[in-house]
Amino acid sequence: MRLDLTSEGGDLDVTRQATPSYHLDMQDLIQQIRAAKAKGLYYVALFSALALPDICSALEAADGLATGARYIDWFNRNVAPRYSGSLDGETCWQFRCSMLHQGTTQHPRGRYARVLFLEPSATGLIMHNKVINDALNIDVRIFCEDLCAAVDAWLPAAQQLPHFQTNFSRFVRRYPNGLAPYIVGAPVIG
Repeated sequence: MRLDLTSEGGDLDVTRQATPSYHLDMQDLIQQIRAAKAKGLYYVALFSALALPDICSALEAADGLATGARYIDWFNRNVAPRYSGSLDGETCWQFRCSMLHQGTTQHPRGRYARVLFLEPSATGLIMHNKVINDALNIDVRIFCEDLCAAVDAWLPAAQQLPHFQTNFSRFVRRYPNGLAPYIVGAPVIG
């Protein structure tokens, strides 16, 4: 069955390039995280940014699957150096799990009592990468940008990895005119 949403009932040509543009497909996701951040949609930006190490580590894995160990390794290689030892892959993985699965900033085995992401304040004060009492304080905008920038820097070399192209062929994409033969004439994410 096919859902046709074109105005005249005709099909639109939604054929993708034979060779996908890895950078552009990944950039679509990165741009949406940055747009959410810019619009003050910090939950959306943070939840999405926290998923990036999972996505990237799966893309470079032989089996194409994300695991905690792969998340930790990817984060340690690509993001942790920006945090001078206060935020490593394991701490971020624990935070990611508690935030995305339980909706909390506290992990029972975490290095910190909680991780706090600060939104911009009217005073212009930026508190980033500081431990206050037993809580790690991170500026949500800087953190999201650090993860996006890490993906931007990682992608050119990752495209050369043996399993990347196979795994990327299954990467989620936006199809602005639909995805034949399923839905045409309306944007689809699939």
